[in-house]
Amino acid sequence: MARGKRTDLASLVHSTGANSPVDGKNSAHAPSDKPANPPGWTDALLSPAPLTSAPLADLVANPRNPREGDLNLEDLESIAELQLQPALVVSRDAYLRLWPEDEPELGAAKLVVINGCRRLAAAQKYGCEKLELVVKDEVAASRAALRTAAIRENVERENLDVIEEARAVEALVADCGTAAAAAVALGKTEAWVSQRRALLKLAPQLQQKLRAGELAIRVARNLAQVPVAEQVARWQASLAKPEGEKAERKQPAPIGVDQLTRSLKKWDVGTDTLAPALLAHLDRPGVHALIAELRQLVS
Repeated sequence: MARGKRTDLASLVHSTGANSPVDGKNSAHAPSDKPANPPGWTDALLSPAPLTSAPLADLVANPRNPREGDLNLEDLESIAELQLQPALVVSRDAYLRLWPEDEPELGAAKLVVINGCRRLAAAQKYGCEKLELVVKDEVAASRAALRTAAIRENVERENLDVIEEARAVEALVADCGTAAAAAVALGKTEAWVSQRRALLKLAPQLQQKLRAGELAIRVARNLAQVPVAEQVARWQASLAKPEGEKAERKQPAPIGVDQLTRSLKKWDVGTDTLAPALLAHLDRPGVHALIAELRQLVS
């Protein structure tokens, strides 16, 4: 993008992953000698496949599904009337070639749902007889390929909490052999993969705080660099006001709109620089809030 060229800031919400100027593999600064895709990985998720359906009795959720705990299915109640998106499945045999030890968990199912486990659960809960699906055994070309298919959609749609995401990424790295190959498979940078994996080094108490939204991910990444035995105390110390402090520290004066505008003009900051900077500073929720504010200003 040319320096200073205008762009729609709403596109920031969709600028993660493969299309991100910060994280994506299409970045102008991304190295051209990228590591190879994980063994068996194909673009099967993007290629067309015949739409079909199967009785629920023939289906089972992926035992390696990265989502944990109870699923909230209220937003899928309408599946009893209309299924908006088919599930991606592989045959029982294709799955068992990768994980034969999972056979007891498959029961008598003929098909394993890779993307669409919530849709399957909702169909079971709300009384559907069948589930619309596409069968793609090429997704099960390798453990890495299947695991990528299982987690990539969840990561892009933010369907996983951050610790579920970190655990899924860690498992994918093991299957791919390297963090670099896992990053390519997910359409992320090695730094993103490294940051997610680092969260698994947090003390269990801090992982719970992170999952509950009580600990910011930027703070969590810093704490993960501290020895586990010191992490909780370090976090609590950052929250507590220092003893003996008689006066609150002087807060820097807030930057006014005019002052910030002058600075941006002085620096000649274009959207090619501003967009990734805002995304890095605000994260996705902040970008959504920014877009909402911009819409009010221009309406």
